[in-house]
Amino acid sequence: MFLIYVLGFLALIVALGLISVTFLLDGSSRRRMYKIIVGVDLAIIGLSFIGFVFRDNIPNGIIDVFGNFSTVFLLTQLICGGLVILALIIRAVYRHFHKETPYSPERRKLLSYGLVYPLMSLAISLYGNRIERFSIAERFFDIPVKKLPPELDGFKIAQISDVHIGPYFSFEMLESLMNQIVEGKPDLLAITGDIFDNIAMNPEAIRIVDSFTDKFKYGIYYCHGNHEHHRGISAIEAHLAHTKIHWLVNRSERVTANLYMLGVDYPSSSPIMSSGGRGDLDKRFENQKREFVTQALEGVPYDSVCVLLAHHPEFIDDGREKNIPLTLTGHTHGGQIGIFGYALLPLFKYTRGMFIKDDCYGYVHAGVGSWFPYRLGCPPEIVYFTLKFRG
Repeated sequence: MFLIYVLGFLALIVALGLISVTFLLDGSSRRRMYKIIVGVDLAIIGLSFIGFVFRDNIPNGIIDVFGNFSTVFLLTQLICGGLVILALIIRAVYRHFHKETPYSPERRKLLSYGLVYPLMSLAISLYGNRIERFSIAERFFDIPVKKLPPELDGFKIAQISDVHIGPYFSFEMLESLMNQIVEGKPDLLAITGDIFDNIAMNPEAIRIVDSFTDKFKYGIYYCHGNHEHHRGISAIEAHLAHTKIHWLVNRSERVTANLYMLGVDYPSSSPIMSSGGRGDLDKRFENQKREFVTQALEGVPYDSVCVLLAHHPEFIDDGREKNIPLTLTGHTHGGQIGIFGYALLPLFKYTRGMFIKDDCYGYVHAGVGSWFPYRLGCPPEIVYFTLKFRG
């Protein structure tokens, strides 16, 4: 299903590119540009699938250059097509409400100022690729907790997720990210998966993260994402075993006398996007989630304050069922493209931001890294949660 979505999205981009050419060019220029767009798009799509299959054998530098060029080229088409269609709608509405004028060849001309559309689209594409993708936002939330013990009032937790160390996120960027979090002075750092995403780079990435554990009063807590499972989970766990990182796989650890951090694994039956319509697979997913949280709660005193770390955002439901005050998740990247703080394509039950119900808070982190090197209206983020007493 995910592959169908990807192919459908790529087909949409090609179609929008051809629509743009139809209304912005004429004659031989139009025919020439048709061939260029189709040829380059097919080359990008073909090389992308080949690159995905052999990604571990391709130098990061090549992936970085190709990925950035492809992203800018494809999204320029997507944005330009959207702008052209918008302009056509506005023109049609304008003509509908104005007196019809006698036929004139001028009325059949192409969109005026045609060069503006591709130039504006290129500027927006470059902004998302070269600026917003690196502009880390800091967000702050107060989390009221009923009968919070006095020693936990003001306890500050930082969260990052979906760093995706690799061609688009270097060791230098990882160190800079960690230093920025330290400056925020949280008591604890929570990492909700998909950080160690490159077989060759994972050992050094783990070492870098581990080198920061002593800079947080209560250390670093981490749970696996789906990409850790794709990238050699046994090797990753072997490296984590020699660190001070608290990696939680369906278990808990006591942070203070009254605060427990819980972490769950990424269920093997997890849907790539929202669950629903998968029959027995959805039942298995729900059962795995419930079982993982139950295991994580074993031995935790009933009156303790718990924070649940999970990669898949639908664990928010399980946290609520167990009356856990705060559940931190990731996985969705917030959609990477948003409008007014909301994902343009909300393909998940919980895609981005805070969800509150029955005094339980669940947060879906927008991620720090990228599926593809582009973000617009959805910058990477560091999120801080401060526990507050509520009577």
